[in-house]
Amino acid sequence: MATIQITVAAMRRNFPEFTSATQYPNGQIQFWLDFAYTMLNAGRWGQTLDMAAQLYAAHNVVLERRAIDEAGLGKPPGVTTGPVASKSVDKVSVAYSVSEGTATDASHWNLTIYGTRLWRLIKMFGMGPVYVGGTACGGGFFNAGWPWAGPPYWSGWYGST
Repeated sequence: MATIQITVAAMRRNFPEFTSATQYPNGQIQFWLDFAYTMLNAGRWGQTLDMAAQLYAAHNVVLERRAIDEAGLGKPPGVTTGPVASKSVDKVSVAYSVSEGTATDASHWNLTIYGTRLWRLIKMFGMGPVYVGGTACGGGFFNAGWPWAGPPYWSGWYGST
């Protein structure tokens, strides 16, 4: 588990839309920050771990706020809905380009702007090879637990000059 760096106060400074402790209680933000640091791999995220944790927490806090608001209106809390595709009231209608504000294969991350921001980072940090060491293939130089960096680059190698 990663060391928690971001406090509730720091998150409120970084994301001023969450400054209301009435709408976004300290305990709720702290819960999601703690969970984020449990779920996000510190080795993979490196120096961006704190930003990812805040986006993770913000996404979930917004979903919680939505559920609380629904419950306050007597609706069942936590009902999943997707982004608005079209809406009409009387003679006025509004349609949104859902594809502009959503990310392919992002699932529930598309439900908030914080989720789509986090998804963009997930895609960036998830790209490229992930090496899992081990000697399950019989050992030897290429299977001794070290990642292979590719062929050596020497002058004249593979037609280079």
